[in-house]
Amino acid sequence: MSRFRLVAAAVLGIGSLVALPATASAAPAVRFGVIQYDSPGTDNGSNASLNAEFVVIKNVSGRKVQLEGFSVRDAQGRTFTFPAMRLRPGRTVRLHTGSGTNAARHVYWRQSNYVWNNGGDTATLRNDAGTVVDRCAWTSTGSGRIACP
Repeated sequence: MSRFRLVAAAVLGIGSLVALPATASAAPAVRFGVIQYDSPGTDNGSNASLNAEFVVIKNVSGRKVQLEGFSVRDAQGRTFTFPAMRLRPGRTVRLHTGSGTNAARHVYWRQSNYVWNNGGDTATLRNDAGTVVDRCAWTSTGSGRIACP
């Protein structure tokens, strides 16, 4: 029997649900936290605006996780692959759309355009073996941010 994850998105104060199949039977060590899919303010394409669009990945396990080879992908197939880095238990790393210098808590996709579609998109997190470990989807502009369950 398939397990399903319900993902809520705000639609002018009304939530809409999207069911996504879970692909792993064991709880993943890392998951999506928050996705800021609509950069606050005017979308002017500046690097600051691009970097205000981000995905938070969190380590929900009790051990360090090597993120090298993990990837984040949008519905159109744009993919970011993590460099060699460890994420300690309970910690997060923020993947920004624009450019910057990678550090322990911030990495940069180095895109010159916005990645996430405000009207709806799906973020997929895969481990270094290519197995889907988490998905988060939204279906409307809402607040521009979703907390992934």
